[in-house]
Amino acid sequence: MGIIEDGFEEILKKIEESKEREEELTAEVIEKEALLLERLAEKAKPFVSEVGVTLLVGAKSDATGQMVETHFHKKKMFVLGKTDPMPYRPDDMSKPVNSQFCALTEDGTFLEIMYSTIGPITDSYENELTAAEALDLYGLEILYMLYKAFEQYLNEEKEFVDALEKVVSFMMDKKYKN
Repeated sequence: MGIIEDGFEEILKKIEESKEREEELTAEVIEKEALLLERLAEKAKPFVSEVGVTLLVGAKSDATGQMVETHFHKKKMFVLGKTDPMPYRPDDMSKPVNSQFCALTEDGTFLEIMYSTIGPITDSYENELTAAEALDLYGLEILYMLYKAFEQYLNEEKEFVDALEKVVSFMMDKKYKN
């Protein structure tokens, strides 16, 4: 019976070593996801400024609910993702968050934008994110949305877009099958 117990102990040891290695590899993959997202953000800058949207910073609403006295960001952006809103804003805990988005600005910066509406006033809080933080908070969907933007606006770089499609599909397939 001793040899069976020794073999069983050896199997448990291998499983534990495998779990430790899996954590190391998972961290490495996450780093590569962030690097890919950073590089794509850099490549997207020219067409974000060309075809991006200007997002609301804040506004007041009149008695009919129409927004007046609107203020918009100076930089154009792509909205890449949305998540369930936090209960309150980090800059002011008395302001509930109604909507929370991840955006890419025309200078390649990732922003988290939180909108609050209290009475007739809508305002926002923005927080700059690293690519790794953006992926952590909003998931691979932001990488997919950026790929879709490339697919739509980079007609002249079909080879790049096709290769990116394969990489993103592979990453999302691996992530969601596990």
